[in-house]
Amino acid sequence: MGRFRLTLLVLMLVLSYGALGILGYDEDEDRSRERERKSEEEREEEREDERGELPFILKDSKHVMKTDAGELRVVRSSVSRFAEGPLRIGFISMEPKTLFLPQYLDSDLTIFIRRGEVKLGFIYKDELAERKLKTGDVYRISSGSAFYLVNTGEGQRLHIICSFDTSESLRFEAFQSFFLGGGTNPTSVLSGFDSDILENAFNVTHAELKEILSSQQEGPIVYIPDSRSPRTWAKFLQLKQDDKLQHLKKIVEFHQGEDEEEEDQEKKQKTTWSWRKLLDSVFANRDKKTKDYKGRGKSPDSYNLYDGKKGFKNNYGWSIALDETSYSPLRKSGCGVYLVNLTAGSMMAPHLNPKATEYGIVLRGTGMIQVVYPNGTSAMNTEVKEGDVFWIPRYFPFCQIASRAGPMEFFGFTTSARKNRPQFLVGASSILRAMRGPELAAAFGTTEERLRNLTEIQRESVILPTSAASPPVKLPKLAKSFGE
Repeated sequence: MGRFRLTLLVLMLVLSYGALGILGYDEDEDRSRERERKSEEEREEEREDERGELPFILKDSKHVMKTDAGELRVVRSSVSRFAEGPLRIGFISMEPKTLFLPQYLDSDLTIFIRRGEVKLGFIYKDELAERKLKTGDVYRISSGSAFYLVNTGEGQRLHIICSFDTSESLRFEAFQSFFLGGGTNPTSVLSGFDSDILENAFNVTHAELKEILSSQQEGPIVYIPDSRSPRTWAKFLQLKQDDKLQHLKKIVEFHQGEDEEEEDQEKKQKTTWSWRKLLDSVFANRDKKTKDYKGRGKSPDSYNLYDGKKGFKNNYGWSIALDETSYSPLRKSGCGVYLVNLTAGSMMAPHLNPKATEYGIVLRGTGMIQVVYPNGTSAMNTEVKEGDVFWIPRYFPFCQIASRAGPMEFFGFTTSARKNRPQFLVGASSILRAMRGPELAAAFGTTEERLRNLTEIQRESVILPTSAASPPVKLPKLAKSFGE
């Protein structure tokens, strides 16, 4: 009996050891498969680079909204493992005399007026504030704040570059619009409530409510009534409020059939109610001056990147960066803003961003962008042109070079509103020059003197000349120095 128990115990120990061995093997195999999968992904990225599909140029975009009056296009973000930050880059274009319907977002919105003029209306501290923005202006609209845009440029398309900070959005790395005004296309958020609740809330009849919530069918970006004729619209705005109402009633009556008098009368009453509400909200305070135009909430001013003081400037270009210290509205935002202008052939010195990932859009000109991987190999070296969108991961060294054909200008956003303090690797203000000494010399395997000669030759900083942009050598003075 004792032997049987001993044999059974040994057998159980053997089986247990075998089971443990199998479990350990399976775990190691899973780890091995994971390593193989990651290695395959890395090899796939290398193959993509070889095929010319550059990981730091964002070419894929999606139309989020599109009508005859305008569109909103959003650039798809990279799926790279180096991607960081909740920013999404968008482009808004609007035809003359058009309206981006009142709405609010679940994300912070920062806009840059690329070209044109726009009237921005938004709720600030429970009051309507309005701002006239022009080319170069930057403005931030916080999440949950209702706003609208009107292209006020006479015969000019409006182009806006914007960033959506989706850190607090309802959907991961996406944003959601909630339209206040709307009908069947788009649908107003009010339409989700029961009709009897809205009738009591507005103190209107069912017919009046149905009219106002079912008329809009043109989409999220629409032409303002009669705005297709700029002269007619200008004359309309000059009318008194009662005259505006009568004029709109005549327009409605003109388009109605003469043999539908009863239906006409009903529609006229409905239209009078809806247009009166519209006129009260849009035109009631138009005759007041700047104080009311800006809104009683004393909303923050915009910041114009072209008119503002440049953060850095020399003979080869200039740059300006906005963060929470230079533009207070960004304190509550998750992004910064920058604008760089390089003269023909000049370059932004190789540098890295220690605080944020950078997104950029080439506004004009052509050039080159080089990005370096952490292991010191080239990640990207490619030509860029107007309209190209690029992104640079945090910590990655990179530089931009303008072509010899002309200047290059690019604008962009960063994923942090804190002061970025880019670290330059080359130039008079580089970290190599600041760290020069026996330690750095030993790291390069050279002497301090040779390292000093290398780092002190370049006398310019931040924006550097290339061989194409360097000033010509003054031969007489050079010959005199040789003679001495």
